[in-house]
Amino acid sequence: MQFTSERRLDDGVLEREFTLGEIPGILWTPASAPAPLILLGHPGGLGRMYPRLVGRARHAAKDGLASATIELPGSGDRPRSAALEEARADLRRAMAAGEPLDEIVDRLILPLVEKAVPEWQATLDALLALPEIGGPVGFSGGVIAIGTRLAVVEPRISAAVLFAGSFVPRSMFEEARQVGIPLLVLLQWDDEGNDRQAALDLFDAFGSKEKTLHANLGGHTGVPQFEGDDGGRFFARHLK
Repeated sequence: MQFTSERRLDDGVLEREFTLGEIPGILWTPASAPAPLILLGHPGGLGRMYPRLVGRARHAAKDGLASATIELPGSGDRPRSAALEEARADLRRAMAAGEPLDEIVDRLILPLVEKAVPEWQATLDALLALPEIGGPVGFSGGVIAIGTRLAVVEPRISAAVLFAGSFVPRSMFEEARQVGIPLLVLLQWDDEGNDRQAALDLFDAFGSKEKTLHANLGGHTGVPQFEGDDGGRFFARHLK
């Protein structure tokens, strides 16, 4: 891991951009150290997502939690994948035409999960080696299939807040049954780009003994601001 820039935000949070091999990322740390860590997921495009990511990181820092994020494979300035681009185009076309989506979702999501999860794990290795970062670790937001896989294969993640706003391959429902960590799942009831029933089925499949579903009216980008406060309390309860 190489830090490429550093600046102190007006609330005292230290923001540092880094690279891990070809993977760009950002780390935010509060004044208190060592701090528990939240891995901030997103749908891809660090530049586009930065305002929302830094807002989430600053919110977490108020609770004494560090945050970090990395760019997804094939997004932002990372090399494009022709197969993923084709799958995205096919998904948009099929949704507009009302055609079956399962095969296209598999082509889009499964390769992304297979590549992104090891990258998150490598990032976690590097972050936990820093003196200012301690355990435990949480995962928040992003592509819910990535969060599901990480919750199964990464024992260092103790709790997760997942956003049911992206498609999940049917083959991953069996993985969901293996998830055992505490979960808070956010669902936008009128999400125009998601299958509500599939999201409810996925929540039902999660094997966690502690799992909570917050469903709110509104579209994909209409998550109420108070859910950030609830998520903060959830992580404070499980990571501190």
